[in-house]
Amino acid sequence: MSTALDDAEQPASLADRAYAALQTRLITLEIPPLAPIDDGAVAASLGVGRTPVREALKRLQVDRLVVSYPRRGTFATGVDITDLADISEIRVHLEPLAARRAAESADAATRARLADLAETIRRNDMRSLDKTDLMHWDLRVHRETYRAAGNPHLEDTLVRYNNLATRIFCLFLDRITHFDRHVNEHVGLLRAIAKGDAGRAETIARDHVTGFEKAIRALV
Repeated sequence: MSTALDDAEQPASLADRAYAALQTRLITLEIPPLAPIDDGAVAASLGVGRTPVREALKRLQVDRLVVSYPRRGTFATGVDITDLADISEIRVHLEPLAARRAAESADAATRARLADLAETIRRNDMRSLDKTDLMHWDLRVHRETYRAAGNPHLEDTLVRYNNLATRIFCLFLDRITHFDRHVNEHVGLLRAIAKGDAGRAETIARDHVTGFEKAIRALV
């Protein structure tokens, strides 16, 4: 089975490619919090020039995933568990909104794609995957839902805050049990959107966000 992010739409430009690759490394903590980022080394690892990498880093700074200091360089931002409440406060309002909008307005092709994704998750044994791959499936479902809502501004906002929440999630990944259940919750969400059941989609999305916050707080 290919990974969730391998199946996602691939970025077109070199800058987009660098942005997507760095974003994944940062939110999964492959690049650790506060670690320096060498644009030359990143460019070499991606097979691109420094200019696309520098463009990507500017975008990632807006996303609060990196921070740049004059004469010091660029670093991954820290991960602060105290940010969880603020991030959740935003997500608990916007995630249900995106789910409802997707259920109400997604076109037939989008509904079919989400139904197929739900079936893939249901059919495959998520318990056989490691937690990093499971987390990638989690990211995939969220991003597909945001896109299906049809509001690019809402999508951008939710991607940003879900990325920040995922970084917190990854801090505790080794201590979380039954993570496969967390991913499988998305089957109901995707099916509700595909069927146009806006009320159920909204409820599942809200419960998912609050459940995530409770799960993390239980480990702190």
